[in-house]
Amino acid sequence: MADLINLNQARKRKARAEAEAQAAANRVKFGRTKAERQRDAAAEAEAARRLDGLKRDTPPAPSEPAQD
Repeated sequence: MADLINLNQARKRKARAEAEAQAAANRVKFGRTKAERQRDAAAEAEAARRLDGLKRDTPPAPSEPAQD
């Protein structure tokens, strides 16, 4: 004779296992160490500083005459 199982418990157990598998995949895909995040932030800041240093100064736009 077959063992009886509670279908609600089996469904929840399966959902938990799938959620854990998804979490593990996300940790691999998106997880970075603190050092990696700091290195990337420093590189991004350096790139922004370089870009700002290479920008040309634009002449001021002519102001419109006051209308009364």
